[in-house]
Amino acid sequence: MPITRHAGVACSAIVSIGVLCSVTTMATPQKPPTTRAAPPKPVATARAGRRVERPVPFRPGETLSYDVVWSTASMTAGTATLSVRDKRASFGSTAYYIVGEGRSTPELAQLVSLYVKVDTLIDSYTLLPQRGSVYSDGNGRKRMTILSFNRETSTAQFEMQTTTVMKKDLSIPPAAQDMLSALYVLRAMALEPGARISMPVCTGDVVYQVTATVGSRERVETGLGTLAAHRIATVITNAQGELVLPGMVLWVSADARRLPLRLQTDLAVGGFTLVLREAK
Repeated sequence: MPITRHAGVACSAIVSIGVLCSVTTMATPQKPPTTRAAPPKPVATARAGRRVERPVPFRPGETLSYDVVWSTASMTAGTATLSVRDKRASFGSTAYYIVGEGRSTPELAQLVSLYVKVDTLIDSYTLLPQRGSVYSDGNGRKRMTILSFNRETSTAQFEMQTTTVMKKDLSIPPAAQDMLSALYVLRAMALEPGARISMPVCTGDVVYQVTATVGSRERVETGLGTLAAHRIATVITNAQGELVLPGMVLWVSADARRLPLRLQTDLAVGGFTLVLREAK
């Protein structure tokens, strides 16, 4: 399969894989054999009237770096980083500001140059996103999408900026996440082998259903060495129940940090594997 023929599709894969395809890891804490996740439970209180933040395994300053390998071309097609930039006052609450960035390597950029930035604000009390955005620049074609959530009304406003601006109001499920916040919610879970979780996730102006099944622990090779990890297999369906992405596997470290170690998927243009190179 010639690289020139599919470079554009490969770069599109880097967009999603480069930010860990977070859409595939949508979940809130559940115990097996639950098959459909409920909306997040009310925040625990230390005493009446006082909200308490949810415990998480990540912290401001954490930065994770990844390589994206394209099997068909036997090359590293892109790199990606995930970083918890800070924790701030946001929308009348407190939120983690998290950024994912993905870009094509110089080798692939000779054919198609791509840069993607995804960010989200995750409420530290509910672990639900307040606002998320995606910016992409592929060979000079720029696009920004913004998703602003209103939890009281179970709605969200979608905005897309290109050469024009388009806005659209959406009805969303109460527990819906955006595609980056989903990964960090997953990390906050107590993963149990055999758990099967089904949750909605918003990508742009579309709500998908993501089903994740937690398998047994496996050893995974990474830039940090060989680590024990939870193997999580996922499938994604649309509102009509049609399969959008039949199989994608994510490995999350089985230690206290619950790091996303590896992501593997097969697309029409070949297999892509994302591997953690460095963690700070």
